[in-house]
Amino acid sequence: MICAFFFMLTRSWKAVMGMVFILTLLLLGFINHMKLKEKAFPQKSRQIYAVIAEYGSRLYNYQARLRMPKEQLELLKKESQTLENNFREILFLIEQIDVLKALLRDMQDGLHNYSWNADIDPAEGWNHTEVIDEEMSNLVNYILKKLREDQVQMADYALKSAGASVVEAGTSESYKNNKAKLYWHGIGFLNYEMPPDIILQPDVHPGKCWAFPGSQGHALIKLARKIIPTAVTMEHISEKVSPSGNISSAPKEFSVYGVLKQCEGEEIFLGQFVYNKTGTTVQTFALQHEVPEFLLCVKLKILSNWGHPNYTCLYRFRVHGTPKDDS
Repeated sequence: MICAFFFMLTRSWKAVMGMVFILTLLLLGFINHMKLKEKAFPQKSRQIYAVIAEYGSRLYNYQARLRMPKEQLELLKKESQTLENNFREILFLIEQIDVLKALLRDMQDGLHNYSWNADIDPAEGWNHTEVIDEEMSNLVNYILKKLREDQVQMADYALKSAGASVVEAGTSESYKNNKAKLYWHGIGFLNYEMPPDIILQPDVHPGKCWAFPGSQGHALIKLARKIIPTAVTMEHISEKVSPSGNISSAPKEFSVYGVLKQCEGEEIFLGQFVYNKTGTTVQTFALQHEVPEFLLCVKLKILSNWGHPNYTCLYRFRVHGTPKDDS
């Protein structure tokens, strides 16, 4: 009996020790497994962070490349605007130089036919050099006077700075020409397209004109004040200062109408004329028909040009007349 009990106790102890051993092994395995997970997770996190950092760097570089063209475009726009202003100033100076040359040629032709010593008495002590200096001084003063004065010597009631304007609703569309640009690094600038009211301004030099497609067009002009119109003046550049060497786009036949009731009423025919491209650049025409009342608006209709197939250019148009007495 005692032996049997001892045998069973010994067997139970061995079973308990076996269970403890197995549980110890399981616990150690679980601890090692957790340690391995803790070590693997930070390693994977570092890889993810590295990938995110790499793509972030790429994104920053891409955005930087996107910003660079925008900055360059702004710089090019500023530089192109400066070039445009300089180019226009150069065109204006070139025209003034050509005008001076023409006036000098005219005066030299006149002075060449003048006898310098016909009435000079040597006893009077006149010096030919002094006479020439005086004549040249008079020539310079004459040229400056010609450049400053208005050759027409009549008030222009279609002058923009005096309050006149172009009514675009009654005016032809402007000529669209993408070739009329200068290009720099593929960017177009200096577009020659001018608004219709450029014809109401006194600044006339090559390229500064309003162009409309074809050889027929019209412009509705609201005058600076009501007048009885008596004459009109058409101005264009000469062939001498034209960059192309010709003025085939200049208007040829044109007519003028008075418009009643605030630019929307009946049109009254005032006359039809021809601008002579071989004549003076500024040509004034007396109107052929009188109107019985004061008008605020006139319409200019271009009927033909001097041969240009694509467009017609107007530089300046003036309207003269008797103003209404508002007193």
